[in-house]
Order: sequence, then structure tokens, then C-alpha cells
Amino acid sequence: MERLRILRYLALIFLVVTGLNLTGCAKTTVVLLPDPDGKVGKLNISNEAGSVDIDKAGEATTVRGKQSLPSKPEILPEEQIAAKYGEVLANLPEQPVHFILYFKSGSTTLTPESVSKIPEILKTINQRQSQSISVVGHTDTAGNRQYNLRLSKQRADVVGKILMGKGIKKLYIKTTSHGEENPLIKTADNVNEPRNRRVEVIVR
Repeated sequence: MERLRILRYLALIFLVVTGLNLTGCAKTTVVLLPDPDGKVGKLNISNEAGSVDIDKAGEATTVRGKQSLPSKPEILPEEQIAAKYGEVLANLPEQPVHFILYFKSGSTTLTPESVSKIPEILKTINQRQSQSISVVGHTDTAGNRQYNLRLSKQRADVVGKILMGKGIKKLYIKTTSHGEENPLIKTADNVNEPRNRRVEVIVR
């Protein structure tokens, strides 16, 4: 089951690797799988003859040349997907791991719960031997936008320095800041929302 918990990766890989066949004569099958957290997206498969949508876990369609309408979508059994595409699934790159660290209001001080997550982040970085770590700062909407942009950068810098202080090389860490522009929880302006006062750490 774990192998099958991948969505866009598998679908997009099939389209990239065999996409040229969608307008030629070869047979191309696209299978839609859920992503690691179980969510399922939607794909539109089209050629000169028409198009179909697939939006269910394990749903597949086949195209046989540019003059042939993509086949009626059908859901493939997990066993069949594993048997046909197991090798492709086994060679997919690991999904990034996301961590969210929260901050006290109007400050660059991590909450105690977030401080306790640092060892887990370091463990993941070391296990993966990661050389690509994104540290993205955010704020809630309390205060003006310029202030929040500065504060989000400061928060990202604080987390970056913590990681570097634990031995992670600076060149592996990319810090960015969004201010109040990409809230986790949408609110009106000038709202204190603890879940938006955060830094997201993405380990690839």
C-alpha cells in the first residue's frame, strides 16, 4: 500500500516519459495515484480525438494514437498497479518531508513545542544526507505588510542559524520569506492567528 501512496509523481512521470506517444501511434497508459498524505488530484488527458479526466485513486486511461479517443477511465486493482509499475514506483525520488515551527506573537522566539521538533528535523536531514533544505518564514496578518515581511525573514534566519549551529552547512539551506501573503489559515487583516506565525522547513 505504501508504494501506491504517490500521486502527481507517477502520473507526471508517465506523461513526461511517454507523452510524445499521445500524438503518435504507440500505446500510452496514465495511472493516477494518491500522494503520500492520501490526497488525490485530477488529470486531464487529451489528444486530437478528445479528452478524459481521471480523478480517483488508481484510475487509468489508455491512448492509442492521436486519432484514438483516450479510453474510458477504469480503476486498476492495487495488485495490478504494483505488478505493472512496481519498478517505476520503487525508483521514484523520495517525497520531501515538511515540518512546521511556530513562533510567539510578534517575535522570533519559537514556541517550546516547536523547539522540541528541532532534533527530528536534524535526524531527517542526516538520514537523507540532504543538501537541499528550504526554510520559509511566515507571519499572521497582525501589523502592516512591510513589518511582517521583515519579521518573516527574521524568523527564517533564526531557524537557518539553529540548523547551522547544529552542523548543517549553510550552502545546503535556502531561506525565503513570504510575510503575511501565504497564510496557513486565511483570516481578515490584523488578526492574531498562531498557526500563521510559522516557519516551514522542507527537507528534500
